[in-house]
Amino acid sequence: MSDPAFDPVSFLETAVQTPSHESVDAMRQFVVETLDRFGADAEVVAGGCLLAEKRSPAPADGPHLVFNTHLDTVTPHVPFERGAATDDERGADGAETEVIRGRGACDAKGPLAALLAGFLAADPDVGRLTLALTPDEEALSLGAAELTGRLPDTADRLDADLFLVGEPTGLDVCTAAKGRFQGTVELSGTAAHAAEFAGANAVAAAEGALGAIRAFDDGADEHPQLGPPKLTPTVIEGGGATNQVPAGCAITVDRRSVPPESAEGFRSALAAAVRESTPAAVGVDVALTDRASPFFEAFSTDPDHDLVGAVAEAARTAGQSAGLPADRGAGVRPFGAATEASYFAPTPTVVFGPGDLADDAGAVAHAEREYVRVSEVEAAAETVSRAVSALLAAGR
Repeated sequence: MSDPAFDPVSFLETAVQTPSHESVDAMRQFVVETLDRFGADAEVVAGGCLLAEKRSPAPADGPHLVFNTHLDTVTPHVPFERGAATDDERGADGAETEVIRGRGACDAKGPLAALLAGFLAADPDVGRLTLALTPDEEALSLGAAELTGRLPDTADRLDADLFLVGEPTGLDVCTAAKGRFQGTVELSGTAAHAAEFAGANAVAAAEGALGAIRAFDDGADEHPQLGPPKLTPTVIEGGGATNQVPAGCAITVDRRSVPPESAEGFRSALAAAVRESTPAAVGVDVALTDRASPFFEAFSTDPDHDLVGAVAEAARTAGQSAGLPADRGAGVRPFGAATEASYFAPTPTVVFGPGDLADDAGAVAHAEREYVRVSEVEAAAETVSRAVSALLAAGR
């Protein structure tokens, strides 16, 4: 007897109860078994990433579309529960609805359930479809970096034309996100007794450095989708003794970038600005925080691209079919957090999925009240299926 059709909600119920915060092994195995049950082969490659592919009869005659999301989750633990939504969970219209609560319910096992539904239902006329699941998006994204050739001695295994990344977007189509860099401004002076007019005071030099940080984006152009970049000093440390001219001071900064700024471009520009605002007797060194994978740089996709239109139209249709409020989903906007979508740019990329990073009552993803509405998981699954049919149709 053949298996019944894939049910994304049933999959999600089991997925939320499958631990994936310390290791994704059990979750990855569950996905492999699910794919196998429905006749799709999968392989584990590149730092623990999971790949599965569907080829049309004419793979060269259409685009290569990649579905991506991540398998890992973060603290806190949220026990699994399926039941009626509370007042805070119902949404702006206050309609009765059912929710699934638990760690990873919206970030990103709900989006994963929708992508799996779209992948398993796909029967492309042209092109090909790849499911690419990564193991450590919530940490260093080493899997995605290796998969896309962004680590030394690695090559891009995807070579895609279009990407659909699963994250909680409230069923909106997100076409851009700011990047996130972290760096340290180190000021080096010369120690001396505080009673003497001697030495070079690194802590005092921080006044000029902070001024340069404050003015760094003065006159910067706003990105049409993301607005202005943002630079924030977050930690400052300096000095060692209360009666000594301090020889060292360090300022940690958080950068939220917009295209086309790169991590190295930001570092060198900030170094020049701080150097100009700091006494010559004080040394200046600006370095990006060491990490094993590249920082997430900002990405943006033209809102008029066919990929955006196909997913938005599919979301409108699916939302109507599910009886969702007219203003819920199918909007085109930036995403509110950094994602592995950064590694896929500049290839056209959108972020889409059920659930919210936050709602009117507060944080949802990465929070003790993480949940996703069942109706939105179903609508997201229909959206993804419709988008694949549109993007990989013959004669498009």
